[in-house]
Amino acid sequence: MKKITQHLYQLNLGFVNAFIIEDIAPFPDPADGLVPGLTLVDTGTPGNLSRIFAQLKKAGKDPRDIRRIIITHAHTDHTGSAAAISNELNIPVWAHADTARLVEQGRPGEASLQVSPGLANLLIYQLFIRRGGTIDAFNITRRLIDGEIIPIGGPDGVKVIYTPGHSAGHLALLLQSDRVLIAADICANAFGLNWSTVYEDREPGRQSILKAAAFDFDKAVFGHGSPLTSTANARLNAKFAPRAVANLNR
Repeated sequence: MKKITQHLYQLNLGFVNAFIIEDIAPFPDPADGLVPGLTLVDTGTPGNLSRIFAQLKKAGKDPRDIRRIIITHAHTDHTGSAAAISNELNIPVWAHADTARLVEQGRPGEASLQVSPGLANLLIYQLFIRRGGTIDAFNITRRLIDGEIIPIGGPDGVKVIYTPGHSAGHLALLLQSDRVLIAADICANAFGLNWSTVYEDREPGRQSILKAAAFDFDKAVFGHGSPLTSTANARLNAKFAPRAVANLNR
């Protein structure tokens, strides 16, 4: 488990990352009565419960301190262990309403996917994505909306940013006090900063990247790949601005 900022840790689950947001005293005074502790963001593929718990324990943290799960989007590599962890700890799962519509039926998606340019993306799609996958259905107890502030992860809370394109209901999360963006799959930083392997619609996906990049943050973490540790919003803007995207699409 890698510490990114004061309140954020990255969990390595193979080819995909999950994240822990930690509440550190002094705690915020949430109006909706949230209990301080840990928030798990995404859960990897099915079968990752023990891996996530082991990484927490190795870092000196108790998995029973996880108070809630936030799902950034419905794809199997982000939701695969959500039902198991939610049931094991008896904790709620939060997501956007469009994600809820899918995962409550055990469906990771419904739209056709556009493969991003490049041989690596084509190979990843053919080997890991094309055949799809299934998830155990689970309930979403809180439907997150664009712009709301969740009173966790520092005194300024976490801002919810609605970022469709990669998938319906996709959310990015901004830890405002730490100035770090959990970008999930709006793009990736696995082989350098670039498109995610697939999108339901890449142009809305690009607009979502620029929407997120307009906020104030210095670092960014991704569902796939390594963190950007400085000037992250400027780098996202530069990479996915209209003129730059002409080269990315070749």
